[in-house]
Amino acid sequence: MLSNASDPLRTAGVTSTIPGREPCWIFIGSESRWFHINGPYQGVQLLSGSTSDLGKLARAAAGWRNGARLREIQEDASFIEVSELAEAHEHGAAEAVTVQWRILLEDLRQEADRLDLARQTLALAEAASAEPKLRQLYPFTSHWSLHFTTCTGFPYSWDVPFIDPLSDGRYRVCGPSPGTVIGEADTAAAAIAMVMSSLPANCGPAVAGTANDQRQG
Repeated sequence: MLSNASDPLRTAGVTSTIPGREPCWIFIGSESRWFHINGPYQGVQLLSGSTSDLGKLARAAAGWRNGARLREIQEDASFIEVSELAEAHEHGAAEAVTVQWRILLEDLRQEADRLDLARQTLALAEAASAEPKLRQLYPFTSHWSLHFTTCTGFPYSWDVPFIDPLSDGRYRVCGPSPGTVIGEADTAAAAIAMVMSSLPANCGPAVAGTANDQRQG
């Protein structure tokens, strides 16, 4: 059992036997008898949940410690929340990338009917997903910008250019550092072509972990 020096009376951590699984942390509610738990793994929060049942909380923490799969933990402690993407991360980087692409495209399609920027970002994502070299990277959006990272955990890497949709319907390609502008394009296809021509050497499939892990490696 671990303790958090900044709040030792209301937090506790439980280590895991699985490599890469960080300690899961338990937080006690400040105003009522509720316990909150989260379990991070290689920069991704795999499980979370809240309960007033100390027995269920203990079973969830024990499952995390003993290396149980996410669904096994959830079956033993029903308050635990496990998303489809979390399960994909548990199965490896390649599956996480596949599921993230599908979820990203689905979400953008839902927003595209009401927001011009969403329609532009959707056009980018659809064009990018057709490119095998980009499809193997982990995609995400930030303020409608489309980003690609070579790792699946946060903090993400900044070694691949990203694209900003502009209010006039055009696109600006930037990166890899946030302050660098590569150029502007009239269409999503042209913007993706700019990214493709600016990919770093040996830009292989995204790997599990974070940008910090990549620097340390």
